[in-house]
This record gives sequence, structure tokens and C-alpha cells, in this order.
Amino acid sequence: AKIFQSLSESIRLEILWILMRDGKVSVKNLCDELDASQPAVSHHLTQLKNAELVDYERDGKYNFYFVSSEHLREILAHFFPDHARLNQTFEYGDLTFTFRAK
Repeated sequence: AKIFQSLSESIRLEILWILMRDGKVSVKNLCDELDASQPAVSHHLTQLKNAELVDYERDGKYNFYFVSSEHLREILAHFFPDHARLNQTFEYGDLTFTFRAK
């Protein structure tokens, strides 16, 4: 249930997509790409970390986040087989998710 709660916010799906696409990403770069504040992004990253979906490494004063679960990486790779592409769409039942680069 913790995983599904973590994935219930669209911004968290966007964060996971960025991390899949780019590997390790700093909080600042996530903020810039998502056009969101640092506290908001940090809150969402904490939720993803608590669900054991992401982890981070500290380098100096910066935290770099990455997808930590190999199982999740495989699932995301299935939904985003060409994760380097800028526009991504996938369907799950009646839901359609579309990610676009800004």
C-alpha cells in the first residue's frame, strides 16, 4: 500500500521518470526541471524514499537521488522502454499518463 500511496501524486511519477531517464539527479536539478520549489520536491522525494523506491547519495552539500529498487527499475523500463525520448505516454486500464519535457 505504501508504494501505491507514493505513486498517487503525478509529480512523483514525473520524478521517477526523470530519475529513470537521467540516473542520479540533484534536488536542485529536479526543482528546475519540474518548476517546483525545493521544499515541495524534497517532500515528494521523502515519500518516495520512505516507500523504498528511491535513495540518495550525498556529495558535499548536495543530495543526488536515484531509483533504488531494481524491481521498480524493471517496471519503469517496461512502461518507458525508450526513456531517453522526450515525450512518453502509457496506458493502464482507463488511465493514460503522458510525460512531456518542458
